[in-house]
Amino acid sequence: MADIESPCNKVCVIDPVSALCAGCGRSLAEIEHWLALSANERARIMAQLPQRLASVGRARAARAQLP
Repeated sequence: MADIESPCNKVCVIDPVSALCAGCGRSLAEIEHWLALSANERARIMAQLPQRLASVGRARAARAQLP
């Protein structure tokens, strides 16, 4: 696992709508299997995280503004 470190930042909150961690952007399955994933699989997931986190943030902000 030394090739790609975990993206965990210890903000472990699963968004109920997207089912992604609001801290790192991974799914529960990805978190659970992170150590077993190949370096290529981890790199693919890492590349998706910025977009996922932006989507989770926008969705959470929209829900917070609901009356």
